[in-house]
Amino acid sequence: MTNTSRREGLLVQTGLKPARTQVVVGLGSCGIAAGGQKVRSALSEAIERKALPIQLRETGCVGMCYREVLVDVFDPQGKRFTYGNVTPERVERLVTDHFESGRPVRDWLVRSPEEPLADDSFFAKQKRIVLRNCGIINPESLAEYRARDGYQALEKVLRQMKPEEVIQAVRDSGLRGRGGAGFPTGLKWQFARGAKGEKKYLICNGDEGDPGAFMDRSVLEGDPHTVIEGMLIAAYGIGADEGYLYVRAEYPLAVRRLRKAIADATMAGFLGEHILGSMLTACGSKFSFQLHVKEGAGAFVCGEETALMASIEGQRGMPRLRPPFPATSGLWGKPTNINNVETYANVPWILLHGPQAFADLGTQKSKGSKVFALAGKIARGGLVEVPMGITIGEVIFEIGGGIKDGRAFKAVQMGGPSGGCIPASLADTMIDYESVTQTGAIMGSGGMVVLDETACMVEIARFFLDFTQKESCGKCTFCRIGTKRMLEILTRITQGQGQEGDIELLYDLADKIKTSSLCGLGQTAPNPVLTTLRYFREEYEAHIREKRCPAHYCRKLLVYRIDSDLCTGCTACTHACPTQAISGVVKQPHLIDQTRCIQCGSCVAKCRFDAVKTQ
Repeated sequence: MTNTSRREGLLVQTGLKPARTQVVVGLGSCGIAAGGQKVRSALSEAIERKALPIQLRETGCVGMCYREVLVDVFDPQGKRFTYGNVTPERVERLVTDHFESGRPVRDWLVRSPEEPLADDSFFAKQKRIVLRNCGIINPESLAEYRARDGYQALEKVLRQMKPEEVIQAVRDSGLRGRGGAGFPTGLKWQFARGAKGEKKYLICNGDEGDPGAFMDRSVLEGDPHTVIEGMLIAAYGIGADEGYLYVRAEYPLAVRRLRKAIADATMAGFLGEHILGSMLTACGSKFSFQLHVKEGAGAFVCGEETALMASIEGQRGMPRLRPPFPATSGLWGKPTNINNVETYANVPWILLHGPQAFADLGTQKSKGSKVFALAGKIARGGLVEVPMGITIGEVIFEIGGGIKDGRAFKAVQMGGPSGGCIPASLADTMIDYESVTQTGAIMGSGGMVVLDETACMVEIARFFLDFTQKESCGKCTFCRIGTKRMLEILTRITQGQGQEGDIELLYDLADKIKTSSLCGLGQTAPNPVLTTLRYFREEYEAHIREKRCPAHYCRKLLVYRIDSDLCTGCTACTHACPTQAISGVVKQPHLIDQTRCIQCGSCVAKCRFDAVKTQ
């Protein structure tokens, strides 16, 4: 297919210049969970019943998860209208007003080519490289991926570049591993390229287990071919002929679409023996590559590369000492290169547009763009991709729309359980590896959990310690037992049983765990505690010394009282209380017996007059 015909295919298949009206439903996991399949069925039934000349398509996550279900309408002139919060009940009006009469339903639009809308700022500062196809193409259509320049980078590499040139291009781009550590990708490939041995492996780490993170899942669901193409280019560069996509089994849609993409790519000659037929590569040989999907069982520790390889080999997922590093002795003792989903997804774009185009984005040491999952107390949660160097505040307030319900921004948790909490006072921190690390957090794979004024930072630290303690493989004494001791202390503090010296003990345990643990899980497990102590120490002291939770979150530290001026004596709280701690007569202010109160909050939930107060 020529470049011209590919561009024409692109215009037709993505709705930029459709031959007829196209309706596209977002069916990533977020869209499906919001009822996307029902919306699609309702649209299909209405279009068929009215015999409308409309093509109904589906795509992956558009990114605006806060507006799901999303439906795009592309008219024959190339105009794109995006509807949010679509339900089956809204379909009939969409069909009647927009599809039949050509009158967009403006009250439901979130993007329009005819007028600016409030949601436009969600995309204004994004730079979509990894997500360039997500929300545009059908992830199960190789033809649509091809229409968006898919596999052109692979063809260019095989026809025009030697493996060493591929690696140098990636080095020149400044791409760093997007899995968290930020190690230079090209340098990592060079190590594997130079390792001795004829047999080499390539692995994609899709074991995304951070609470609040869904970057890898959305890419695999929305554009699986771009990850496969990136792996093929990497395999050619390092000299690997076999690879594994390690994806957790909790991502069934991603796994299914990956398997189909692999089958389609193999059938089309982009995978398997003698890729692109009998063509000789630029280095004068034929290139073959076999790719397998390995489903993980949900162990967080398998995100660590040596534990991941043990899992692929059929062993228990436990890390091992390094060196030797995987580049020299990895899967089954062979040289192995491991990168995560987002890292590989950048590669085709870099090779197609040139390394300088990528290097021109970002900061001096952190190039390109970064995908983030916005979650928590944010108005516009979803999937975004921003240029490195943008500030945390810009992402939260300009892209994410600020904090839900008009509350105050308190902190953002970055880097998952291995990361830390960055306070609102550091909202001007640039998003790059060095700046984020200086705060005590880490970039991680891209999770951003936004916290508002109602969040108790001691409880946040306890939550993440509970997660890492449960996910510890148990191999290291300091990780297995140290995190358990830290969790016990944090639990005591949140239950009003904190003691003088607990803070110092937390610091002591954190230092021993960080310096003595075998892998990254243990080495970074104390980070949420250390950052909350660094920026919110006064909350710890209030819990310990005053037996008070400033955020009014920790139940054991709450005192419920009834405001006699607001209480109408309706008795709703009396009937709701499980311990009969509330007394009073009808139409008279009630009282709470503190000796019987178990701080369950039932009275607060039932009171319609806001008379029950917490202290």
